[in-house]
Amino acid sequence: MEPLSTRGLPRLSWIDTLYSNFNYNTDGYDGDAAEDHKSQDGSETMPFIDESPTISPSLCACGPDGDAISPVPPEDLLPGGDIEKGLEMKKLVLSGFLASEEIYINQLEALLLPMRPLKATATTSQPVLTIQQVETIFYKIQDIFEIHKEFYDALFPHIQQWDEKVAVGHLFQKLASQLGVYKAFVDNYKTAVETAEKCSQANTQFQKISEVDVGHTRKHTKHTHTMHISCEALLYKPIDRVTRSTLVLHDLLKHTPKDHPDFPLLQDALRISQNFLSSINEEIDPRRTAVTTPKGEARQLVKDGFLVEVSEGSRKLRHVFLFTDLLLCAKMKKTSAGRHQQYECKWYIPLADLTFQLLDDSDVLPHIQVLPEHEIEEMKTKISVIKSEIQKEKKALKGQSRNVERLRKKMNEQESWLLLHSPTIPFRIHNKHGKSYLFLLSSDYERSEWRESIQKLQRKDLQTCQLSSVELQVLTSSCFKLRTVHNIPVTSYKDDEETPGLYGFLHVIVHSAKGFKESANLYCTLEVDSYGYFVSKAKTRVFRDTTEPQWNEEFEIELEGSQCLRILCYEKCYDKTKLNKDDNEIVDIIMGKGQVQLDPQTVQSKNWHMDVIEMNGIKVEFSMKFTSRDLSLKRTPSKKQSGVFGVKISVVTKRERSKVPYIVRQCIEEVEKRGIDEVGIYRISGVATDIQALKAAFDTNSKDILVMLSDMDINAIAGTLKLYFRELPEPLLTDRLYPAFMEGIALSDPAAKENCMMHLLRSLPDPNLITFLSLLEHLKRVADNEPINKMSLHNLGTVFGPTLLRPSESEVTKGHITLATDIWSHDVMAQVQVLLYYLQHPPISFAELKRNTLYFSTDV
Repeated sequence: MEPLSTRGLPRLSWIDTLYSNFNYNTDGYDGDAAEDHKSQDGSETMPFIDESPTISPSLCACGPDGDAISPVPPEDLLPGGDIEKGLEMKKLVLSGFLASEEIYINQLEALLLPMRPLKATATTSQPVLTIQQVETIFYKIQDIFEIHKEFYDALFPHIQQWDEKVAVGHLFQKLASQLGVYKAFVDNYKTAVETAEKCSQANTQFQKISEVDVGHTRKHTKHTHTMHISCEALLYKPIDRVTRSTLVLHDLLKHTPKDHPDFPLLQDALRISQNFLSSINEEIDPRRTAVTTPKGEARQLVKDGFLVEVSEGSRKLRHVFLFTDLLLCAKMKKTSAGRHQQYECKWYIPLADLTFQLLDDSDVLPHIQVLPEHEIEEMKTKISVIKSEIQKEKKALKGQSRNVERLRKKMNEQESWLLLHSPTIPFRIHNKHGKSYLFLLSSDYERSEWRESIQKLQRKDLQTCQLSSVELQVLTSSCFKLRTVHNIPVTSYKDDEETPGLYGFLHVIVHSAKGFKESANLYCTLEVDSYGYFVSKAKTRVFRDTTEPQWNEEFEIELEGSQCLRILCYEKCYDKTKLNKDDNEIVDIIMGKGQVQLDPQTVQSKNWHMDVIEMNGIKVEFSMKFTSRDLSLKRTPSKKQSGVFGVKISVVTKRERSKVPYIVRQCIEEVEKRGIDEVGIYRISGVATDIQALKAAFDTNSKDILVMLSDMDINAIAGTLKLYFRELPEPLLTDRLYPAFMEGIALSDPAAKENCMMHLLRSLPDPNLITFLSLLEHLKRVADNEPINKMSLHNLGTVFGPTLLRPSESEVTKGHITLATDIWSHDVMAQVQVLLYYLQHPPISFAELKRNTLYFSTDV
């Protein structure tokens, strides 16, 4: 049996799965461990327990309902000094937990309902189940029900008569002391579920009885909620509950003053709970061993690198070696403990036999599993958190500590996962015998480089070759000394002295290009590196039928630890008969490509820095300047009173006699009219000059606004809306409530978080709230078209979260933000999670929000 999960998920987290599937170190990788990994008995197992769920911030973890669990804010954001505020948060946590406790008790009661008649019939001549089967399936449920009923009845009056002297720690201490009953339940859980499944399959009468309706009427609402749920699903609820209680204890301690009588009792309850969870893990968590790889024989190589191969329908990390006469695809060979590691050749193709032929209509690319983009973004969030934790450890003079090594190892695992799952651009090669191989790359840039390197070698007079098994073994063994890329491209392998990259906004103007021999329809794309791979961030207009395009277009690109800017120049292909199906919808021809390092000393100046990239005889002229994230946080109020940019939203709505500013309504309407299917809407930068023209028109209340909107590029309109929110003198969700939003999103218990987050919305000024709700529904409609526009709720949360919550300069200078990396790792990620929480929430009505009390209906 595998470990349980504090997050309440009935499965292994993908981090644990990755860890068990891949063992990476500084000398190699095992890209195929997933092929061999199976549970010992092949059965479905229980999930892993995280013993300290809120000690290390973990934004991409999931709660019992699949909701994202948010990070703990930095320590100095916690409300330790404000006792009254802390106790109010404590009440929110308790009331949310009490609401979910009521539902849990109803579920236990529903589970017990069929038990009594089943027991009664077991002794008759026509039993549905035997006594032994009944006692196995419903083992300890009655005891657990009584424990929680007693706990609920004792806690309820304390919440009803709340004041600062209320003490509840003894109740949680008693609840924790009864975890021995849960230990017995957990030990029997797998047998109980298997017995229930077998009985359901063999006995239709039991199957009908085991499908029960769970209904409850909340004491503090008039709503009755009914669910049709299976016996097996209900049996999981106690597993879920024991983890929920531990999360709540973390939240309660966070918001309980240390001199409060509850504090030592809650600490004791948490200690008991963690020891309980830890003891289960020790019994069932297998020890994992690391892989070591020695050096091999020396041999020269033209090019090598790590690529993701699609093999048998799944992604495998391979090390690909391009020799002067053949291409070899290898993986780390598994050996017994203590023996030297070496590469294992998966396949090779002589370059004389290798082709890049276009696919026939009859050829079909294999199905490529692509993860939802929000999972990729959530992994980036996890990596950022760990980077920040490593920096904190070093500052605390613990740079050589085991903790730093542990964090580095964890970051390596997560970056390796990202490397495996992020690429989507296919690179397909064939041999003359009809066999083909498919790689996935993150950028058209890499695909072009590999293709050009192979084609350059193929210009020579190459002979086909057939290696004997001995020759192949010698060649493969020599790869260790031969390789130029020793490690997978993750930041955890970089030296501490290496630059961490830039965080902030890079402004780029693409001026012009020269060197084309024939007239063509030309455009450029801009890419920057992020988490070890490159992401396309902007695209110029197509300049038609020219040899010297003059774009002069400015873009604002957000950087996340970026160190390099790439520019790719394409010829636009309008002839669909030239479609290359291998090119993942990119049917245009790369005319040139180049990159430039983002040197902080050069870039971080107030002046524009002009540069030229030379690519295949083509020269692209561009300028750039950089604004660090800490400077971009500043909000400067407008000096003019008549405009809308930089003016308080309440002033604008009062002047316009509107509930939502005109600029917001018009931009939303235009985006929904013709931008809802635009790939990367709100993510792809609009041309800066167009955005500034729209800004001036709205500020002067120009009569031509509607005409301008209908003619303007849709990315510029999207950019204008983002700019409006960014230039508000204070964020839409206000400076006053900013710390509370950071605390609310950090709550681990979903019920407490629901209470707090809705309470905060009600606290917003009406113009802010109505505008926020309008934007929220608009972004949901955009995300509804994710299959077309590639913009998920998480993507939109990433784009708008920091804009709607970014604190004013006064908040930034309070001292809780120091480095740009800290800003990204803590505040910015929490801001994204706040918006994502509301985006994932069912529709929120302004009237209902204002009418409701503190309590909200929350399922467990």
